[in-house]
Amino acid sequence: MSRLRSLADPDDLPALDRSLVRPSPAVGLGSLEHPPRILLLYGSLRERSFSRLAVEEAARLLILFGAEVRIFDPSDLPLPDQIRGDDHPAVHELRQHALWSEGMVWCSPERHGQITGIMKAQIDHLPLEFGGMRPTQGRTLAVMQVSGGSQSFNAVNTLRLLGRWMRMFTIPNQSSIAMAFKEFDEAGRLRPSSYYDRIVDVMEELIRFTILTRGHAEQLVDRYSERKSETAKRDAANDLTSRSIA
Repeated sequence: MSRLRSLADPDDLPALDRSLVRPSPAVGLGSLEHPPRILLLYGSLRERSFSRLAVEEAARLLILFGAEVRIFDPSDLPLPDQIRGDDHPAVHELRQHALWSEGMVWCSPERHGQITGIMKAQIDHLPLEFGGMRPTQGRTLAVMQVSGGSQSFNAVNTLRLLGRWMRMFTIPNQSSIAMAFKEFDEAGRLRPSSYYDRIVDVMEELIRFTILTRGHAEQLVDRYSERKSETAKRDAANDLTSRSIA
């Protein structure tokens, strides 16, 4: 069972002026040998979740710009530490999608001035290191939020902080949709507005930064302190091995 959401009408972009679109916004910035791989996470389980609807709009744009997208459905994700060793199919799948990705989009509602627990739980299930791999380090990140009231930036600011903590390259642009209940139509599509235009800007920028850093991420996040720590661990392991052989 896959927890990836299917995207309805991926090529339907009624709010977009296609005459102004650059279908390949990252041309000349790096290798285009395969589509950028983008994982999108949202932070609400409501049937009409505006953070999910915003993510779906972002995913359609990313597809137009040449990306391969995956939208993770967190509806059966357990709380961190709820299950011993986080041994749950939803956790395993989320981590595999994170390892697959080159970039991510995080979109949370603002609730009580902060991101939601659902959003934080997904991020908390992504360890800095997993099976010798780093599921977030060196990846690009775009942050978005939806609000029920006036425009705010509390959620995106927190997502930026978390992105930095997860050692990701958070792009400069961001999206914050105020009074989201007014901005989406009955079919769940974002109406033409400056909010929609900003999401276009953000997704263009995400594609550019993802291609720009492709092939360089390992070098960009190479750290002296980590090399020192890993060398110490190897030396300790070799010492134990030599003692056991003796």
